[in-house]
Amino acid sequence: MTDTAALTRLLEPEVQALGFDLVRVAMVGGTSDPTLQVMAERADTRQLALGDCEQISRRLSEILDALEAEGRDPIDGAYRLEVSSPGIDRPLTRLKDFSDWAGHEARLKLAETVDGAKQVSGVIEGVDGDTIRIGSPKGARTIPFSAIASAKLLLTDDLIQATAPLSTEGADLIKTEG
Repeated sequence: MTDTAALTRLLEPEVQALGFDLVRVAMVGGTSDPTLQVMAERADTRQLALGDCEQISRRLSEILDALEAEGRDPIDGAYRLEVSSPGIDRPLTRLKDFSDWAGHEARLKLAETVDGAKQVSGVIEGVDGDTIRIGSPKGARTIPFSAIASAKLLLTDDLIQATAPLSTEGADLIKTEG
C-alpha cells in the first residue's frame, strides 16, 4: 500500500517550488486503475489552468521517474499520474481550508464519533486552534481537526458565486456542434 503521507511530504516542496499550493495527494482507482491524484491550486486565485497542470505533471513525473530509476519508487506497480484543480466542491484537507471557506456549507465524515455523530454537515463558522466550528439547524458543533476522515464543500449557489472564474478570456472561442 502506498504511503500517501510520505508521498505528500515528497511532492509538496516540488509543487510549492513551482508556485502552487498542494491541496491533496491520494491514490484512487483501486487495483484495476491505480491513479496518483494530485490536486493543486494557485495560492492567489485558488484556480489552476491546463498549462499549470501540465507544468506540475512534468515536474512530478521527473521526480517519480528518477526515484524509480534509483530503485526507490514510492509507488508499487504501474499507475497513472493525474494532476487537477480541487474543483468547486473541493475537498477540505488542511486546517486553513476551513478558515478560507468559512461561511460555506461542508460535509465532514469523521474518523471517530464526536458527540454521537460520524458525519456532520453545516456552514463552516470558523476555526479555533485545531477545532472547526460547524453551524447547523440543530446548533453549532465543534469538531477536532484530528477527528476528520474527509471533508468537502457542498455545491450551493453561494459557492458557485464565490468561485466564479477571475477571467473568462477565451470563453468566446469555445466551439460547440450545433
